Amino acid sequence: MAHVRLPTVLRPSAGGNSSLEVNGESIREILEAISSKYPQFVSQVLTEDGELHKFVNVYLNDDDVRYLEKLETKVGTDDRISILPAVAGGME
Repeated sequence: MAHVRLPTVLRPSAGGNSSLEVNGESIREILEAISSKYPQFVSQVLTEDGELHKFVNVYLNDDDVRYLEKLETKVGTDDRISILPAVAGGME
């Protein structure tokens, strides 16, 4: 099972959990497994087209999946997945 860490902003849509142990062979399967248990989670992470929202970053261990195989990135049983909201801003 992969270990998925969730940021504070996503915890309410995942039953209040800060982390989950999830089975799946790819990032997509992991996100689908979470969404099957917590249906409100999917809209927070994926677009209607099934792709990652621009403001959501997903890391497999320390690598951004956007630079790997995106949602098709393979996941091993001991991998760590971190889902993080993008942070923007600056001085005006």
